[in-house]
Amino acid sequence: MSRHFLDLTDASTIPTQHLLLTRRAVSDVFDACAMGAVHGDAGLGKTYAVEEALAGLGVPLAWTSFPGRPTMRLVATTLAELLTGAPAPGRSRFDITGLLVEELSHGRRLVVVDEAQRLNRECIEYLRHLHDHPRTSFGLLLVGGDGCWQVLSREPMLRSRIYRRVVFRPLAAPQVLEGIRSFHPVYADANDEVILFIDDYFGHGNLRNWAAFTRSAAELCRQHRRRCVDQEIARNVFALHGGGVGAD
Repeated sequence: MSRHFLDLTDASTIPTQHLLLTRRAVSDVFDACAMGAVHGDAGLGKTYAVEEALAGLGVPLAWTSFPGRPTMRLVATTLAELLTGAPAPGRSRFDITGLLVEELSHGRRLVVVDEAQRLNRECIEYLRHLHDHPRTSFGLLLVGGDGCWQVLSREPMLRSRIYRRVVFRPLAAPQVLEGIRSFHPVYADANDEVILFIDDYFGHGNLRNWAAFTRSAAELCRQHRRRCVDQEIARNVFALHGGGVGAD
């Protein structure tokens, strides 16, 4: 089950175009045992969308991420331990690769690598080698934030294999107006001016920003017995957050 930022309660999923495209991409990558990429700036809902898509798909899954500048050995051992449930100390990378090939040859599954912008050329090539091995059958989904596509697209052998790609961008004002009232009850009766005011000064089309604002706004509405957000509540939330996202 996907969780909203800050464990925001009473929030619903906004069916944005990004979310719907991610559902399709995750399903297609698994069905075709292909490669896919979901990327965009921080806070736009990438991980939430992937988790939501996977929850509805119900497929065998391995999800991992790596620290900055991982080695091929770290990638290999992490995947081996994740897939087998057993540690792989003292084994060479080539032995671990053989183990991975064997493990990934038993039926289709989906491997998700989060924070894929941290991968270097050698690690990307290693993942591609595992995916392209004639015995393996798995979908590989690379999820990443700032700079992810720049990292992945530098490798032509990988870029040409990306079967599905979803690029997350901030929601435009009309998209915010269309979706935010269904996001949380405090917006159900809010007028367009208030919603655009919040987006201009705080939300900026970024769902993580909106979740942070909403958690504070819902608490203020409860304390002051307001049914929905108005400009007074919005300004008080801005003050709680130092004047708003991006304020000096």
